[in-house]
Amino acid sequence: MHYKNLHLDKFQEEAIQSIENNHSVVVSAPTGSGKTLIADYIINKDIKQGIKVIYTAPIKALSNQKYKDFCEDYGKEKIGLLTGDIVKNPTAPILIMTTEIYRNMALSKDPIMDTISYVVFDEIHYINDIERGYVWEESIIFSKPKIRFLCLSATIPNAKEFAEWIEAIKGHKVDVITHNQRPVPLEKKFFDSELGITTLKEIKDIADIPDYNYIQGRQRSRRPRLKAPSHIDLIKDIKDKLPCLFFNFSRKKCQDNAYQLMKADIFKINPEIRTFVRTKLENSSKEIKELESSKLLLRTLPYGIAFHHAGLIPLIKEIIEELFGKGLIKVLYTTETFAVGINMPAKSVCFESIRKFDGVNFRFLNSKEYFQIAGRAGRRGIDKEGFVYAMIDRRDFDYNLIKKITDVDIDPIISQFKLSVNTVLNLIKNHEEDEINQILKNNFFTFQKYGKGYAKIKRNMFAYRFEKTKKRLIKLKYVKENNLTTKGEFSSQIYADEILIGEIFATDFYIKLNEYQILMILACICYESREKTEFYEEYPSDLLNQLKKALMKNSYTNKEHRFNDLDHLTSLIDPCYHNKSIFDIMENTNLLEGDLIRFFRQLLDRINQIKKATKDERLRQILISYLDLIFNCLRDIDTV
Repeated sequence: MHYKNLHLDKFQEEAIQSIENNHSVVVSAPTGSGKTLIADYIINKDIKQGIKVIYTAPIKALSNQKYKDFCEDYGKEKIGLLTGDIVKNPTAPILIMTTEIYRNMALSKDPIMDTISYVVFDEIHYINDIERGYVWEESIIFSKPKIRFLCLSATIPNAKEFAEWIEAIKGHKVDVITHNQRPVPLEKKFFDSELGITTLKEIKDIADIPDYNYIQGRQRSRRPRLKAPSHIDLIKDIKDKLPCLFFNFSRKKCQDNAYQLMKADIFKINPEIRTFVRTKLENSSKEIKELESSKLLLRTLPYGIAFHHAGLIPLIKEIIEELFGKGLIKVLYTTETFAVGINMPAKSVCFESIRKFDGVNFRFLNSKEYFQIAGRAGRRGIDKEGFVYAMIDRRDFDYNLIKKITDVDIDPIISQFKLSVNTVLNLIKNHEEDEINQILKNNFFTFQKYGKGYAKIKRNMFAYRFEKTKKRLIKLKYVKENNLTTKGEFSSQIYADEILIGEIFATDFYIKLNEYQILMILACICYESREKTEFYEEYPSDLLNQLKKALMKNSYTNKEHRFNDLDHLTSLIDPCYHNKSIFDIMENTNLLEGDLIRFFRQLLDRINQIKKATKDERLRQILISYLDLIFNCLRDIDTV
């Protein structure tokens, strides 16, 4: 079979045949094997018939990239983008959105659900994510019966079980298409400071050699501890296997490593890169060039060395991505987010470590994380082979564990289902009691526990959780006699901090506050406090003191620790409120520019939710004025 002048692989043909049969499809195939072409087939087919298709992505960066790609392929007028803070062409036949946006539409029975043929879930293995996995699960549970799914993932060891769950709860055929052959095979090696590029077995053999002097009790004669391997030494050894994506789990280390590699004087300056960067930046704000990250990149980029992480502004990330796509970057130090879907072809992938800090502890990667990153190596149609190198520090060496992680992706996808307040409110709002009981059994967790007999159980743990949350909502007056109150209706349209936002904006609490005070409250709700964040200039005022007193008098808000940051957050909000730019605000904090931008985008998202939920026209107008303020603040850095 040929499609768009391409000869399709067997798994692509099988998936397309399933789509023609109006089945849902779970496609498990290695990175770079052409899964996205199946989604393209659905879009190309349905766009001609005026039928809506939704393409969901786990991160905004991937949503933004797909938006640009699809606009080029199908025309800007046919593509829409919805990411919470950005809404473009929402009536378009092809809508690209974050999975959260789709879940919210499905849960609230948005009228758009009646017009959709297929939903594409890119990177469906995100259902494993501890914090966000439930979003994918609820997206499937609450979709209309007639909607079909195309679920794309690298490898899903339990793809059949996952498909059987969808089939059981949605009542239509779900085909599993598995393709295990990578178009570009991977050679996986390790890098040891003593042995250089080697195998895991060779590291084990030398690490197992006993120190005779130490065994005899002469501890002073013990061999000196081996130093950690050097990323520069590894790059020198693989100079014939570039370009390389060098993954690191620290933003600072990405930047430090790029600088160190430049100083090692391995690569010559490429004038083409300088010309490209100069052209891209010529119409941009001069402040962009003066950022510390920009100044460092402008030094390393001419050598074909770069770094990429969420702390950078969009234009800088775009420059790096375009240079990599052109094959002009030799080594790109990057964080884990670059492993998700973004098409940046590299011959090699390197791991600085296969341990990472997960926000609580340092731990080894699991096999799915390792293979998600490793799969970026090898460019279809360019490379005959891809290369993966993991640096091994002997202090962390655990042969059996590392072998298990890197041999094969054995981690199944498992349920992360949980009942948020928003889910409970929407269940009460949109479903009868017997429907709710059935829905509470439809999650993947219950199916994994009971199999196809899941529907016969009378009650499960989620029924008890539902009742517990419902009692709390009755006590707080969000629910009365199995119906939502005015507060409940409001918070059913809020997707995080539902009760906190409800207690402020669905009561008369906010009515006595002015525009500045309301914006400060929203800032506290959105801000994610970090221990090492510093604020250099704060703006105390009588208005702020009045707000603190009001928050302390309220029986709900006086328990909320996030309002402890009110003084600090004047550093960010006061300049924005007085029409300063994002660059002025950067002077007030050590927050990385990307994190600062994310904070304001979180604000945009919450403002849009409240604007949609409230019936108070005064509040709506205030919120609209905030949107203008923030867009004005971000005017010099947005590229989407």
